[in-house]
Amino acid sequence: MDVEDKFISISALICEPTRARMLWNLLDGRAYTASELSIVANTSPTSASNHLSKLLEAEIVKVEIQGRHRYYSLSNSEVAYAVEGLANLANNNLTKIVRKEPKKNGIKYCRTCYDHLAGFVGVKIVETLEAKGYVTKSKNNYLVSEKGWEWFLFFNILKEDLTNNRRPVTRQCLDWSERRPHLAGLLGAEFLNKMLERKWFKKVEFSRELVITGKGRQELYDLLGIVLQ
Repeated sequence: MDVEDKFISISALICEPTRARMLWNLLDGRAYTASELSIVANTSPTSASNHLSKLLEAEIVKVEIQGRHRYYSLSNSEVAYAVEGLANLANNNLTKIVRKEPKKNGIKYCRTCYDHLAGFVGVKIVETLEAKGYVTKSKNNYLVSEKGWEWFLFFNILKEDLTNNRRPVTRQCLDWSERRPHLAGLLGAEFLNKMLERKWFKKVEFSRELVITGKGRQELYDLLGIVLQ
C-alpha cells in the first residue's frame, strides 16, 4: 500500500462519525474503557468495541489491559496533532472571526490538548515566553534559548532530560480555538505536568477543561507578568 492509499485508509478511519467522537474525547490524554467510549460516542458497547478494533489495527489507538478491563488511549502524540488539526479545519472561518475578550472559563479558555496546555491560557503563556526571548518559532518547532532553559529550571525541567528521545523536544501545535500555536512536544508535556503538580490548574472531571487556581494566577503574574482574571 503506497502513501496515498494509506492516507485514504487512515482518513476514512478517523473521520467516521462514531470513531471521530471517540478520538475527540481521547484527546484529553486519558485512557477509557470501550463502555465509557460507547457513551460519549452514543453507540452500543459492542459497536464501540468493533470501532476500537479497527483503530487498534491501524495503530491510531493503543490498549492497556488491567485485570478484566481494557483501557484505550491515543497511540501517540502524532495522532493527537492530527485530531487537533482536523478541529482547526472545523473552526476555519477566519474571515468571520471578530476578536473579543475571551470568557474566563470553559474549554476554549483553558484545556488540555493530549498532554500539554491549550486554549487562550496556553497560547498566552507561549506568546509571553516568546516576548521574553525564552523561545522562538522555528519552522514547526520552538527553539529554547539559554535563558529560556534557565527559566525552566524553576520547574526542575532540564534540557538534558528531554534530549535523545524520538519525540520532538518542542512543537508548535495550532490551537483550534485561538488559531495561534501553543507549546507541545516533550517540553510542553513536562511543563504542564509541573504546573499541575504545583496546583496551578485543576482538572474538570470528564472534561478536557482546566480551571486556573488562585495560586496559578499569582505565579503566572509573578513569573511572566501575565494577568488572568
